[in-house]
Amino acid sequence: MDKNTYTGFFLIVLIMLGSFYLLKPSDADIKKEKLKQHQDSLKKVSATIAPANSAKFDTTKKIAVTDSAVLKTPFGAATLGSEKLITLENKELRIKLSTHGGRVYSIELKNFKTFDKKPLVLFDGDKNHFGLVFNASGKNINTDQLYFTPNASGLSVAEKDSASVTMRLNYSATQYIDYVYSLKGTGFKLGLTIKPTGLDNIIANGSNFNLDWESSVHKLEMSMIQERQYSAIYYNNADGDNDDIGLRKDETKEFPNVKTQWVSFKQHFFSSVLVSNQGFNKASLDVSTDTSNHADIKQMKANLVLNRNTDGTFPLLFYYGPNQTNILKAQGYDLQKQIDMGWGPLKYINRVAVLPVFNFLNQFGWNYGIIILALTIILKLVLSPLTYKSYLSMAKMRILKPEMDEIKGKVGDDNPTLLQQEYLKLYKKAGVNPLGGCLPLLIQMPIVIAFFRFFPNLFELRGQSFLWMHDLSTYDSIITFPHLPLIGDHLSLMCLLMTISTLIYTYFNNQISGATGQMKYIGYITPIIFLGALNDYPAGLNYYYFLANMLTFLQQYLIKLMVDDKKIHAQIQENKKKPEEKKKKSGFAAKMEDMMRQQQQVQGKKK
Repeated sequence: MDKNTYTGFFLIVLIMLGSFYLLKPSDADIKKEKLKQHQDSLKKVSATIAPANSAKFDTTKKIAVTDSAVLKTPFGAATLGSEKLITLENKELRIKLSTHGGRVYSIELKNFKTFDKKPLVLFDGDKNHFGLVFNASGKNINTDQLYFTPNASGLSVAEKDSASVTMRLNYSATQYIDYVYSLKGTGFKLGLTIKPTGLDNIIANGSNFNLDWESSVHKLEMSMIQERQYSAIYYNNADGDNDDIGLRKDETKEFPNVKTQWVSFKQHFFSSVLVSNQGFNKASLDVSTDTSNHADIKQMKANLVLNRNTDGTFPLLFYYGPNQTNILKAQGYDLQKQIDMGWGPLKYINRVAVLPVFNFLNQFGWNYGIIILALTIILKLVLSPLTYKSYLSMAKMRILKPEMDEIKGKVGDDNPTLLQQEYLKLYKKAGVNPLGGCLPLLIQMPIVIAFFRFFPNLFELRGQSFLWMHDLSTYDSIITFPHLPLIGDHLSLMCLLMTISTLIYTYFNNQISGATGQMKYIGYITPIIFLGALNDYPAGLNYYYFLANMLTFLQQYLIKLMVDDKKIHAQIQENKKKPEEKKKKSGFAAKMEDMMRQQQQVQGKKK
């Protein structure tokens, strides 16, 4: 990358930022568009309710006729009624069941609070739907629109082993559908058994029982951006494979021939999971995001085909609780797989190595800031041999720099192929691997990236304070301002400290490696980019990167005391005196030498 490339890249960034800022609609335009949409919706509603020129429209008679017609349809009597709420709670959950639809109306986790210390409600109200869909006497029925009859006005199992509530949807005295909800005295599970009784002649033969489940999940954490980034629908099929939809964009996905065992409406740190022991025969999932809605994260929908048990019932299980690995694992069904620990090798690094070490340190009851420090120290000790090798290789390259400059002065810049050939000869004589400083760093990169996934998904950091950071699971803003491109509407202090430490680290690293020209300054670009990228990320993640930089400084200082440049120089001169046949040539060096020779031959033919 030469000067022109850098200039072009910089101009492209300026154009992107300028267009983002200048072309975005103003507040007045947004309000105008919303008003237009509202007026259009009112017109549609008015046209539906009453036809044009209907001055003599008899509202009372119309309703009476409609009610009479509806009562004659299957489950017609259940279309009339009033909504009542029944509370069912234990030590962890406060659940409200609604007679309208017989559904779970709201879920409150009693031992947790939102970021602003309000009761933590996963969902509530009319934005949540749960309906059994089937065909009865040629008509499609959705129980979400019907009224159930409860068997009790309210129950609490805080002092008992378990309790249950039955919601009944009546067709006749001997024909009905029961929703039997059961809750134990502790835990995050809510059992639901759907029991159709006496409906064999009413429900069409071969008709599937489908579940329509919808929820608009509430904002629970401080950062809307981060919570949306980690919220999606996760699912697990009968083969044990799990995946997600809607994590990065609005998405719809269907599984017509795959049996799914559970579906999770996962938020950043909490989930609503629906489990079927028999599995769902088919599934259709949908995730959408209403960016104008600042109270809800995403809108999630699932259409599931139920699999009947041998006794004719449909046993289901809800999990409403935190996305903490140990708690999810204790529920069974591999629910912990919905915690995103990264892709490919990153996932195994986090699950097999990092998480067990973290859980071990967590046993001592330390503050989580101290645990992150201990985790960073352990990681640096494990990687110290690679750090030492990288430092030594960069020191060798720095000592060879005068000789390389001398070669460049003789060959010139006009023949880069010949120049690289001469460099390779020098490396070969000196016994130096030019990539010796890069390879150890590349080996460490998967671990660094794995932590990028580990800390943002670590439930244990939620609400935990350290020093000035009130919550390690979110950003620690020291100043807020109007929204700016890339950086957002605040500045995180720990992210700023991490950036400063990275810039200082880059400066000292350039001193060690002897980098010049564009290579001397390229290392300063990345920290500035990360300042914007990580400004909205958890303070715990930026704290780890800051500690990693500080410990690297300490490692390099100690290594510098152990490494003598004069001894390295003497060793290089000794290597030069060895016969060529006694020197080891790496496969990479041989390939580079052959490639350079071929390029030189091609250039000679062209001339």
